[in-house]
This record gives sequence, C-alpha cells and structure tokens, in this order.
Amino acid sequence: MSEATVSRVLNGKPGVSAATRDNVLTALDVLGYERPTQLRGDRARLVGLVLPELQNPIFPALAEVVSGALVQLGFTPVLCNRTAGGLSEPEYVNLLLDQQASGVIFAGGMCAEADASHDHYRLLRKRGMPVVLVNAAVADLGFPAVATDDAVAVEQAYGHLRSLGHERIGLVVGPADHMPSRRKVATFERLAGAAADGEFVERTLFSLEGGQAATSRLLRRGVTGVICGSDPLALGAVKAVRRQGKRVPEDVSVVGFDDSAFMSCADPPLTTVRQPIDAMGRAVVTLLAAQIDGSQAADDELLFEPELVVRGSTGPAR
Repeated sequence: MSEATVSRVLNGKPGVSAATRDNVLTALDVLGYERPTQLRGDRARLVGLVLPELQNPIFPALAEVVSGALVQLGFTPVLCNRTAGGLSEPEYVNLLLDQQASGVIFAGGMCAEADASHDHYRLLRKRGMPVVLVNAAVADLGFPAVATDDAVAVEQAYGHLRSLGHERIGLVVGPADHMPSRRKVATFERLAGAAADGEFVERTLFSLEGGQAATSRLLRRGVTGVICGSDPLALGAVKAVRRQGKRVPEDVSVVGFDDSAFMSCADPPLTTVRQPIDAMGRAVVTLLAAQIDGSQAADDELLFEPELVVRGSTGPAR
C-alpha cells in the first residue's frame, strides 16, 4: 500500500475501504506498533485514582478501600499522587486520556480548590469520561460527588467541647479557597455567633507544622478548645499547647478530623471526628461503575454522616 493510504488510516481520514483499513490495523498489531489513541477501540480497564498527597493517612486508607472495590469489579487502579516536582493533576488527566482509561476518581485536589484551574475537568466532561469526586468540590463541575458532611462534623465537635464547659473555642482549617474548610467555617460561625467574629478561626496549610503555628495564634487569644480540620493539624495543635507549657486535655482540649490510622495511639489518644471511609469508598466505586456501564449519572452530592470518637485529648474546661 502507499504511504498516503496508511497515513489516511492512521489519521482517521476518509477515502479508504473497510477492508484496507482492517489490513493496515492488523499489520500494525502484527509488527508490534502501538495504535493511535483514536483507533484503540474500547477503553482499557484502568481507573485513575488522583490524590493530593499521601502524608495524611486518610488518603492511603481511602485508596485501599477504593482499589480493593475496583479490583473486585475487574478494573486496575492507577494511583496518581501529586508530589513536588512530579506530574500535575492536569498532566495526570492527559496521561489517563492517552491510555484510554475507563474512569477517574478525584479525592480532594484541585476540584476542592476554588481558586485553581478547572479546565481539565471540563475536558473530561467534554470527552464523556466517567468521573466521581470525593469530598466537597467547587460548584458546576458537573460530576457526581461523595463527601463527609462537614457541617455535621463541626456540630459534633463544637457540641462536645461546649458540653465540657468550653466557651472560647477555636477552629483550625485549610486555605481560604479549600471547599471543605469553607463549609466547616460557615458552620462554626453559625454555632459560635458573635463569639467567633473571625477572631477564633485560623487558616493554614494541611500539615503538622501548620496546625502548630495556627494553634499558637489561637492560644494567645485565650482559647481552651481547638477544633481541627484534619488529624495532622490536631497533632500540631497538641504540640503547640505543650510548647507553651500547657497540657492536653487539662488546660486545652483538641479535636481532630478523619480518625486516620494510629490516632488511638497518639499521646494523648486523639478525640476526632471519623469519616466513614469504607462506606464512602464503596459508594464512589458504585457510582463510577454505573457510569462506565452507560448509566447517566446526576451531578448530585452524596453526604455521609461522620461520627465523633471521644478519646483522651478532650476534657472539662478549667
């Protein structure tokens, strides 16, 4: 065959008979050449699981649940972790599209950042790629989402501290454009009312160091109870209390969020609000599999109720 004929087949151009097209594609396969993306046929049984980090134990825990459920359905999970100097989230999306992935699951990341670019989500929507988002996402992305009810989480933590007699309660959450943090702040301000007045809310990076710095600022304002938006933030809060010569929970009570691995082994064991990771992970895979099978998925958000787990980091106010 002429080079022009082969070129037309590889570029999906008209003017080539079905028999000739089949012969060219068969020759590609026999000779070991990789077919162009648009000629690969059905999607591969790959599912991308995009995570913002692995340092927070809650993300590996979610990955374990989701991966296990995907494997049971015959899919191969592909872990896409954002790291400094590594691939960005949009680059992972392009890679998954090139590999003809069956779907993508985003656990946090740029879908939860109001100020981030969301062009790659619009690209996925345009391509008809099955997608599920985990935890609070920005509006109008057009994909189904599964999330812990952040409002209920703050209500549980705040109510617990109030029942112990704490009146000056602070909140430590993530950056201002982080959607789950926005929901927590809105609920906290509703509960605290005029007592909050912005004075007892601190935003920081999701890290132990961020929690320590933010809590140090709250302690200077006389808080006796601290609610944190993650368990690593709460561990940083405990460290800040001790740095000031105080004790947890005798002087200051601390509540975390996630109930990630080994929080029962912390010193003191951490009171925290548990995310129902198992149930959420199964729901995510069910929603994704339904889309892959051709079902039309509504862009609704399934809210799962968290559970307050009381341990040794909270006690009566002095």
